[in-house]
Amino acid sequence: MVFKRRDKLPWWKATLQFLWPKSGWSRAFQYVKHRVRRLPDPPHRIARGIFAGVFVTFSPFFGLHFFLAAGLAWIMRGNIVASLLATFVGNPLTFLAIGASSLQTGYFLLGIRNVPEFEEHGTLGAKFVDAGRDLKDNIWAIFTDAHVDWTRLEIFYDEVFFPYMVGGIIPGLISGFVAYYLSLPVIQAYQNRRKGRIKAKLDAFKEKAAEKKAKSKAKDSGV
Repeated sequence: MVFKRRDKLPWWKATLQFLWPKSGWSRAFQYVKHRVRRLPDPPHRIARGIFAGVFVTFSPFFGLHFFLAAGLAWIMRGNIVASLLATFVGNPLTFLAIGASSLQTGYFLLGIRNVPEFEEHGTLGAKFVDAGRDLKDNIWAIFTDAHVDWTRLEIFYDEVFFPYMVGGIIPGLISGFVAYYLSLPVIQAYQNRRKGRIKAKLDAFKEKAAEKKAKSKAKDSGV
């Protein structure tokens, strides 16, 4: 395979690099910022794409954030590449805060007051594991005589997925609008400075060409 590593990393090292990239999160953030600012699109379209990417990171549809961000950016007539880059907001350093705020908001909006009662079905991590096991077992049951049981997946939906989905809307909108209004003037200023630099270089080139042409004419007339 062309893109396959020759020296396969052990699982613990791969996990560590996922949580903390080799170049560091600061450099990764600088790279994303640089790419966003240099996108060839009007600032408002880029800012809309950023809104879409940030908003989608507050949804529980993990693994689909790229597709959802691109779709939302397309509907909003925003920059699709900017929306994909903006999903970087959802990373291992922020997912805990994003998940906690979305779940707590969902519990509040759905009127779920006594959240600790959910712990009788296990911790949050255990519910993710149980839901995955339920899904795997039931898919396997299609091809065997095993009994189909969706109990653990139903618990996950009622106590985690649905509150997360509902609760992610408000913090997602707030974060998306903050990202939009913060990025818009920054991108505008950057593009204006870049246009100024390009114009200055073009003017200097024209001036130099005019001087060269004038010298050439003077030389010809002198001959």
